[in-house]
Amino acid sequence: MEDLLTTINEIAKYGLNPDIDTEKDVFEKVKMLEKNLIKIYYKYFDIKYEFDKAEYPDYEGPVPLEVSKNINSNFIDFDSYKVFLDILDTNNYSDCAYGCASDDLADIIRELLEVRWRIENNSLADGLWHFEFSFNCHIKHHMLDLLQFMKERYS
Repeated sequence: MEDLLTTINEIAKYGLNPDIDTEKDVFEKVKMLEKNLIKIYYKYFDIKYEFDKAEYPDYEGPVPLEVSKNINSNFIDFDSYKVFLDILDTNNYSDCAYGCASDDLADIIRELLEVRWRIENNSLADGLWHFEFSFNCHIKHHMLDLLQFMKERYS
């Protein structure tokens, strides 16, 4: 479990602090972020817990604007990208939308911070339940979009 928390911390630092790793070039920073995102993705497949029925207090996370500001200071070129709304509709080339890499990372960080908080303040089972739930509903989508953006931008 310690490895999960360490990996969460490695990703979250970019949303909690401005100007991280300024001595590294952007490609090196992106590569480290990519490595930790993949580690989180991999951890999803190893989740094992027994549902915790206890009532716990709600999580109050960091201010979203501060997280976004810090991400923008750490990755100045995490900007917009285009996605197809239905990738399985191979005959439709016009239904597109825009995503934003910094918004993707901000959402991932906020969700992972809640997982960490629940593990540290509620219970391991509560944290892992939230990780599984939020990964399926939210994190995975943002993570795949962000990884695709990083591949296109930095390859």
